[in-house]
Amino acid sequence: MQPKIVKLDEYLVVDEPFYQAGGDEVEIFESSYRNGLPVLLKGPTGCGKTRFMEYMAWRLQRPLITVSCHDDLTASDLVGRYLIKGGETTWVDGPLTQAVRSGGICYLDEIVEARKDTMVVIHPLADDRRVLPMEKLGMLIEAPPEFCLAISYNPGYQSVLKDLKQSTRQRFVALEFDYPKPDLEAAIVARESGLDRERAELLVRFAAMTRNLKGSGLEEGASTRLLVHAAKLIAAGVAPVSACRSAIAQALTDDHEMLAAVNELSSAIF
Repeated sequence: MQPKIVKLDEYLVVDEPFYQAGGDEVEIFESSYRNGLPVLLKGPTGCGKTRFMEYMAWRLQRPLITVSCHDDLTASDLVGRYLIKGGETTWVDGPLTQAVRSGGICYLDEIVEARKDTMVVIHPLADDRRVLPMEKLGMLIEAPPEFCLAISYNPGYQSVLKDLKQSTRQRFVALEFDYPKPDLEAAIVARESGLDRERAELLVRFAAMTRNLKGSGLEEGASTRLLVHAAKLIAAGVAPVSACRSAIAQALTDDHEMLAAVNELSSAIF
């Protein structure tokens, strides 16, 4: 049975996404892609990993299928399953199978959130075999040269129960992401939100203060994504302190004392 090529034009990133490289991640990803190597992105929430994948899909002109992993995600969710349609049993490809058959990019975001049986599926794709086992169909699909597998996770949320095993890690080329340097982050916030550069820089200063609280009451500081959210509110006329309270402080924590502390920081900045 020959693999059926699935057209995924709707997954093509047509317009160039705005992305500012912080290092040599673009060159390393392109080289990995040309050599058929899977890529692991690791870094905190909201630091630009997903935007980077959109940008690379645009540069490489390949369809991008993104899967947000969660506790209930199974191997069947990725590979596919039989469904009953109109009284007939029909096989429906999952997102990973679609990406393999079409030579696209499959991006599994926060891979450690998925159930452990998903690793059994991606391991043969992430080594020299580059095959996808289709146990329910009794076949293997060989990935074409254009296919790329990418996964991401946040090392800050690792635990004994949710860890990326060495048997998985050592199959990937790893790229480490972090929040951009202040000048670059301010430029990104201004560009993405339409806010003036001066107030964008103040938001970045505020973010740095919240990031210093990590481990002292906050699991994570304000991400670049949250800064853009607050900046959009400010650019639309919302008072900066109110914007920071709603878009940043309330998103970071529910602890009343920590909320008060974060709100005090924004009041001091603005």
